[in-house]
Amino acid sequence: MFVVSITYRTDLSQVELLLAEHLRFLDANYQAGHFLASGPKVPRTGGIILANIPSREALHTLLENDPFYRDGIAVYEITEFSVTKAAANLSELVVQSS
Repeated sequence: MFVVSITYRTDLSQVELLLAEHLRFLDANYQAGHFLASGPKVPRTGGIILANIPSREALHTLLENDPFYRDGIAVYEITEFSVTKAAANLSELVVQSS
């Protein structure tokens, strides 16, 4: 499981230009089962994604398709963690490590 912390490198006017495309990117990855939760930071300096994907490499490859990443308007910090406790409905979605 991964927490992706996104930090904007530019002003919000540049972010807004790509927001609709970013939201489509998020929706596609929710549909694929890769993302479990996401949203903007408060204050709005970036966002957070909780990702359910087998490896850091696979996540990195996936994030390269995010327009915020692709166009260089944000930096991404990836933190991997081992899930040892989760809400019942979330634990069913956790990728089993081999």
